Order: sequence, then structure tokens, then C-alpha cells
Amino acid sequence: MILFFGSRPGKKETKTLKNVSCQHCHQRDTLTAVSQPNHAHLFWIPVFTLNTIRYAECSHCKRVYYKEEFTPEMERALSS
Repeated sequence: MILFFGSRPGKKETKTLKNVSCQHCHQRDTLTAVSQPNHAHLFWIPVFTLNTIRYAECSHCKRVYYKEEFTPEMERALSS
């Protein structure tokens, strides 16, 4: 019997962070948060989520902030 097991990224979700300024270039309303789950699959059917990659990117200076670098202001904008 052959088993096809592996992992692949899920659907990418984006959200614009309103009223948040970039810590690098100090531009307001330029940050976009991205969340993308990584699923384990069996026979190309997602079984469970392994992890979720989260980051925010500034559209002005192209600086990327990973989850560990999120400011409290970014966290508040994500939760609302």
C-alpha cells in the first residue's frame, strides 16, 4: 500500500492594519498583515494544521515584521 503524506500551505489571508504606523518609515496605514496556515495532508486532503505563518509588510518601505516583532499597536489592529 502506498501512502501519500506531506505538507503544503493553505489559503493566504490578508488584512490592512488601519491607524497603525510603520516603525521603520513612520508612514501610517501602509501595513498589511498576512496569515497563512501550513497543513499536513494525507492523499492531498488536509488533515490538521502544522503551524501558521504570520507577518506584516509595509507597502511604502517594504519592511517585513514577523510575529515576534509585532508592536502592541499592530496586535490591537489585528484583533479588531
